[in-house]
Amino acid sequence: MKHPAAKRERAEQQGRRAESVAAGWLRLHGWRILARRVRTSRGEVDLIAKRGGLVAFVEVKARTKAKDLETAIDHHRLKRVAAAAEILYSEYCQNGEDARIDVILVAPRRLPTHLPNVWHGF
Repeated sequence: MKHPAAKRERAEQQGRRAESVAAGWLRLHGWRILARRVRTSRGEVDLIAKRGGLVAFVEVKARTKAKDLETAIDHHRLKRVAAAAEILYSEYCQNGEDARIDVILVAPRRLPTHLPNVWHGF
């Protein structure tokens, strides 16, 4: 049986790799990465990116199987990202930028899937 700490460490490494893939994907599409893994008292935002007058607070989800991406994100997780984004908004949107919450799904041997503006209560 594998040790729980080793499993957590592998998941952490997988998450960091996925965030790097997602950041690269965003850069290729004209985004500038402003921050990574920003923690607040209400949640964490994996990436904060800007393109033009738009700031995206991005949740990155990685799965080892592409079929598991369909269930990787849920309302509860998005609600935590939105709560964190509300706290961070004034810091990253100082010049009246629009803001939205995006999700990027990452799985081996496939291009990342970018889901823009997934939270409409922001």
